[in-house]
Amino acid sequence: MLGPNGCGKTSLLSALIGYKFPTSGDINILGNTFGENDWTELRLHIGLVSSSLNKLMAPDEPVLETIVSGKYAMIDLWHEPTPSNKRAARTILKQIECLHLANRPWEQLSQGERQRVLIGRSLMAKPKLLMLDEPCAGLDPVAREHFLQFLDRLGQQKNAPSIVLITHHVEEIMPLFTHALLLREGKPMVQGTIRETLRSNLLSKTFDCPVTLSRRQDRYYLKIKANRNSVM
Repeated sequence: MLGPNGCGKTSLLSALIGYKFPTSGDINILGNTFGENDWTELRLHIGLVSSSLNKLMAPDEPVLETIVSGKYAMIDLWHEPTPSNKRAARTILKQIECLHLANRPWEQLSQGERQRVLIGRSLMAKPKLLMLDEPCAGLDPVAREHFLQFLDRLGQQKNAPSIVLITHHVEEIMPLFTHALLLREGKPMVQGTIRETLRSNLLSKTFDCPVTLSRRQDRYYLKIKANRNSVM
């Protein structure tokens, strides 16, 4: 899901997970229709990673317990994890390449490590759908690239959930993604396969600015055409 600031990406995400109500139209997710099925139950099958969760995590909670808390949709686990939960959490930590962080408290994690742990926390509930709301926000260029490479590896694992990425940047669209939705001013510009939607003319309309899209080794790059009338 791609578009400029204020285009409605996060609002659409909030509607999809049932925190905002649509004024018209239908919402269908995983065979469920909003208003006809129990969305509280459906949320158990949807993993969400958002910057808002970063602020809610207990600073002294060990990573292992943070992972386990995802099974109960709980912030700051208040009981000792069972042996089976600990084993499952360690399996997930290995899956997200963070086993070495098991005993490290949340406050000592880097931003990139926190994003991986939040993904692991979501995976603890075995979701069918994983939604990532601008997961690279706040990451430096090296940390961002490492995180994106990790995300691509995760998406290609056996039994991985379907992943939805919300972003401003085409550079964050890894090969694992197959479809895109371009939004502008609360409305869809175009949706379809990556090859159908990621085009210079469509992105220029989406961002209301002339841009040129290039593709190298399955990655996308955007160049903004200079505005000769701009004042420096």
